[in-house]
Amino acid sequence: MMSAAPGPNARRRNWTARDMARIKPLVFLLGLYPLLRWVWLGFTGGLGANPPEFLIRSSGIWALVALVLTLSITPVRRLIGQPILLRLRRMLGLFAFFYTFLHVLAWAFWERDGSLAFMWEDVLQRDFVTVGTLAFLPMAALAITSTQGWMRRLGRSWQTLHRSVYIIACLSVWHFWLVRSGKNDFAEPYLYGAILAILLLARLWHKGRLSPARIFPPDVTR
Repeated sequence: MMSAAPGPNARRRNWTARDMARIKPLVFLLGLYPLLRWVWLGFTGGLGANPPEFLIRSSGIWALVALVLTLSITPVRRLIGQPILLRLRRMLGLFAFFYTFLHVLAWAFWERDGSLAFMWEDVLQRDFVTVGTLAFLPMAALAITSTQGWMRRLGRSWQTLHRSVYIIACLSVWHFWLVRSGKNDFAEPYLYGAILAILLLARLWHKGRLSPARIFPPDVTR
């Protein structure tokens, strides 16, 4: 006799540590894709007429992609019911910092000749550099304090510090928008801004701050 097919309410299997051990190397390799692509383009002459500009822009975009993916982990794991996905968040966050660091390094040496004076002048005079710096500094703090040791040292303050990733993401999108404003090309900044807005709304909804009762509170005077 054939057994009945599982119904829609059947309990899904949670992914295990063994499953995550298979997924993590794949995610790591995907995280290296931009870097490997740049190397390939460098050897094949595919970096365009201005390789430094290409690499500065490309590293910034990939940093933003990694940051958005990092913020997507929590809503995705809630959506599909796989808590172990949180183990990918630190890796993706570090990739976001890695490409942000390369972005800053490329700007510092290729546009400002590695001069601290020129870099400081840029920070003070160009809005998109100012906003980018405001995003980079706390991101560096998050990367440094992402270890178990720092988690123990900071205690409850660690959670507060790492929630600033949402502020960093907003600053990063703003930075991208300011960069593209010079060319009047806002399509991609608007796209990333929309994705970030959805992720923030999902977080607020989960916390109950966007519940109907809060948005439309009952009239207690009746």
